[in-house]
Amino acid sequence: MQSKTLPRVRQICLCGILIALGFAFSYLEHLIPLQWLIPIPGVKLGLANLVSLFAVYSLNIWQSVGIVFGRCMMQAILFGTISSFLFSITGGILAYFMMYFLHRVFTEQVSIFGISIAGAALHHIGQICCAVFYFHSTAFIPYLGYLLLLSIPIGFLTGLIGSTVIFRIIDYRT
Repeated sequence: MQSKTLPRVRQICLCGILIALGFAFSYLEHLIPLQWLIPIPGVKLGLANLVSLFAVYSLNIWQSVGIVFGRCMMQAILFGTISSFLFSITGGILAYFMMYFLHRVFTEQVSIFGISIAGAALHHIGQICCAVFYFHSTAFIPYLGYLLLLSIPIGFLTGLIGSTVIFRIIDYRT
């Protein structure tokens, strides 16, 4: 194998592994009955966003968007519907771009916790925007306030897990 091909093959393999990991985290979230603790429909821990957070810190923008798209597509094909894909991809892409922007532009000012909380908030905003357009109703907009409040602890938890895992992986790779 040529030396130029090897890094490309490693990148493709890493992207495939991250898509599978994000999908596994999404599936795991469906098994955790979070609605017993927080009686708001659709609330999840955001474990799949760990993969997006890792991508922000270690991959380029196109690889990362491909990972978000691949995870959402696998989720919809195996367990969801077209509408669940639209909700997932809208929230996932908006969250990723916000995290990418904050990490690249405000590197010194915003920690991984702030980036993760902003990602959680944008994920919820994206899903509510999608619901408004999909159902042609503004009835979902008041629900956004609750979701944004939940973005803080959920995003913080994702940032906490991410800060302990992601930086160790990045340090190990270098």
